[in-house]
Amino acid sequence: MNQHAKVDIRHSTCPHDCPSACALDIEVIDNSTIGRVRGSKLQTYTAGVVCAKVARYAERIHHPDRLTYPRCRVGPKGSGKFARISWDDALDEIAARFNQAEREFGAESVWPYYYAGTMGLVMRDGINRLSHVKKYSRFYGTICSTIARVGFAAGTGKIAGVDPREMGVSDLIVIWGTNPVNTQVNVMTHAARARKERGAKIAAVDVYNNDTMKQADIKIILRPGTDGAFACGVMHVLFREGYADRDYLARYTDCPVELEAHLATRTPEWASSICGVPVAEIEAFARTVGQTKRSFFRLGYGFTRSRNGAAQMHAALCIPAVTGAWQYEGGGAFFNNSALWKFNESLIEGHDAIDRSTRLMDQSKIGRILTGDAAALKNGPPVKAMLIQNTNPMTVAPEQALVRQGFARHDLFTVVHEQFMTETALMADLVLPATMFMEHDDVYYGGGHQHISVGAKLIEPPGECRSNHEVLRGLSRRLNARHPGFEMSARDLIDATLKKSGHGDIETLEADLWRDLQPDFRTAHYLDGFAHADGKFHFKADWAHVPLGNAGMMGAWDQMPSLPDHWTSIEEADEAHPFRLATSPSRSFLNTTFNETPSSQAREGAPTVMIHPEDAASLAIEDGDAVTLGNIRGETTLTARIFDGVRRGVLIAESVHPNRTHIGGRGINMLTGAEAVAPVGGAAFHDNKVWVRKVAPAAIPTP
Repeated sequence: MNQHAKVDIRHSTCPHDCPSACALDIEVIDNSTIGRVRGSKLQTYTAGVVCAKVARYAERIHHPDRLTYPRCRVGPKGSGKFARISWDDALDEIAARFNQAEREFGAESVWPYYYAGTMGLVMRDGINRLSHVKKYSRFYGTICSTIARVGFAAGTGKIAGVDPREMGVSDLIVIWGTNPVNTQVNVMTHAARARKERGAKIAAVDVYNNDTMKQADIKIILRPGTDGAFACGVMHVLFREGYADRDYLARYTDCPVELEAHLATRTPEWASSICGVPVAEIEAFARTVGQTKRSFFRLGYGFTRSRNGAAQMHAALCIPAVTGAWQYEGGGAFFNNSALWKFNESLIEGHDAIDRSTRLMDQSKIGRILTGDAAALKNGPPVKAMLIQNTNPMTVAPEQALVRQGFARHDLFTVVHEQFMTETALMADLVLPATMFMEHDDVYYGGGHQHISVGAKLIEPPGECRSNHEVLRGLSRRLNARHPGFEMSARDLIDATLKKSGHGDIETLEADLWRDLQPDFRTAHYLDGFAHADGKFHFKADWAHVPLGNAGMMGAWDQMPSLPDHWTSIEEADEAHPFRLATSPSRSFLNTTFNETPSSQAREGAPTVMIHPEDAASLAIEDGDAVTLGNIRGETTLTARIFDGVRRGVLIAESVHPNRTHIGGRGINMLTGAEAVAPVGGAAFHDNKVWVRKVAPAAIPTP
């Protein structure tokens, strides 16, 4: 008689680099495999909806190409020639090579490198404990959120906003600088609810007619790096036509009179000449915002990935302060809720072992660091050894020509702990197989909402996969790196961290499933004052003293406009580089996560670049032609897609596709720069000037 497999529904949280941090209901079959993955209806932000790529997670976790045993390189770097090795031999070799680098060049010649392939605190941040205990070079994470965070905090005083679920009771949801259909599907859940139940309008402000804009009632397409100009034009109309809430401004903001005088010359005509949005559209948008008290500004990361990104975030954030929208349920602004968590990660990260004199190196400048740039190295020793977890810099880091050159060094010992043979893993000396989130314990928070949760281990990992924490524990014993965090299991670390943070114990949080930390209405709407010392929302940004941890002032921070404005620091098009390129996120990849799953590959296809029909015609480019984009940093070749949903002179390449899928093998980040964005660092991925040429694919050499 046939027996049916036992299927249990268990709970977890999506760990990937996305603000939604979706609450998941997962089919676990016979305690060994997973089936369908659904968004949980028990958590009110996820509200039963999850993106398609995570819904198909069984395709990824049970993929036949997963790494399942340690490997050592036996051929040239990048050749893909590896031989099987035992875990003991692998860890012994890592310890020996790290110790050798330390003896010959000092402890700072070892640089543990990571990012947000998982957002779990234990598996993401535990690598810092090894750096701190061993006095290795420290890591400054700049590749994603730094610019946006500082821009928001300049206005409010902290990173927290209105309950994002209030989009569902808003009358106007302004989705600005983010494409949530691709990147944060739950934003659309709540916006669509408001439209259905209240007749709310959805407005989208972005640089192309993306999948979110196609669902919007109001569409604002502007040139990259010009959001500040558009915001100023809108606020000019709000003041000019009487939509500014002067009582609110007098009570809650720092310098409304000075702001109004400043905006007098920032007319819609001035703004239009910069951002490309017609004057009538600027005025109509402003009137809609001014006439709608319950206007919810959902601000994203995308429009901040520009050399003027922090100023752009601040300028957009100022609009609901001018109208007083913060006073109303369904009104105000939201970007991220990181100020709510208050996690004490001292055990996870080894805070007691930090030596502030040890150099802190910028993640985004990895290409410069690995090729010996003295400034990027802080005038210290060369990097001779690396342990890489949760990231794929050979594809995602800027200045790819330098990154490739650096990883090809014969004197660089590289260990990559990964789930698949990524392009970074191919350059490693040792590759270690890593668990996925359902195969280990961790604790999570939702940047795009207000819940924390434990994600418990649900199934056993395949083969010899080990978690990040297990690898760090194994190395710590061999490196004589002593710290209580290395002696604890992942569950013990979670439990201790929760207790230190005032969140109770692990069992209680597991029982809660997803604990809601949303503060009361008055706090979330800053009705008792904003988080600056004077209790005011700051139109006048003090960029040198933004209340946010950082690695010091960077870029031309002293030239940043204090009041909202268009800061002309972007990489403007010129005669040699007549186009502006933004590398916006694709729908079925998440950075390079999901690059390996067949359904994501099928949906995304080959890399393309969107180009306006008139621009294409001027270059004799037709749909489907191979084109090369280039600038002083490098070149990449991909397929042209004729698209009228951009402004003239603007190119959009939805990414990040593997380098190997580009014609000639050079990926999109050959074109992106690593200059530190003011005021405290970051990477300007959507701020690139380029030229375009039609080419014959056969003429493109493979590096």
